[in-house]
Amino acid sequence: MAAFDGRAYQARFEKLAAEGLDVHGEASLVLSFHPSSVLDAGCGTGRVAIELARRGVDVVGVDVDESMISEAKRSEPRLTWVQEDLATLALGRRFDVVVMAGNVPLFCPLGKRSQLVAACAQHLDAGGALIAGFELGRGYELSEYDDACRLAGLAVTDRWSTWDRKPFLSDGTYAVSVHRRESRPVRL
Repeated sequence: MAAFDGRAYQARFEKLAAEGLDVHGEASLVLSFHPSSVLDAGCGTGRVAIELARRGVDVVGVDVDESMISEAKRSEPRLTWVQEDLATLALGRRFDVVVMAGNVPLFCPLGKRSQLVAACAQHLDAGGALIAGFELGRGYELSEYDDACRLAGLAVTDRWSTWDRKPFLSDGTYAVSVHRRESRPVRL
């Protein structure tokens, strides 16, 4: 996978914000779950994590890309940023919410996607939510994602077509899904 240019990626969002576009839809949705702690899994340049921290949430940002993490550290050096592969992540702590914004599962190699979901699920507190948004029709079906969540002990509780909770359309191009730990044991 090609490396990203963190500075250019961040500049794109800064331009959108300067044009008046709300670039904090992901953070607003996450905040509606009233978390005290969030793992921003695949944090990129830290846009979501920084906004959550600005609103009083304890946040840790993780991304595998050095350029993205460098830009996040430059933007907000006081937050905890970890350069790590999400599929093998083991931070030794749990969070109220784990969020994967910005097509994170699509950037994960195909053979590691179930590991990605399992590692994120392992970082959830009891009653916590895994919230992920990604484009559809790009080689990762919602049914595959739901299966990976089920194997990790999570069940879908909500699904929308946008971060601002527009109803999910089965023929749509994007999905935002909320999964929570199943109350009954999972049978494999």
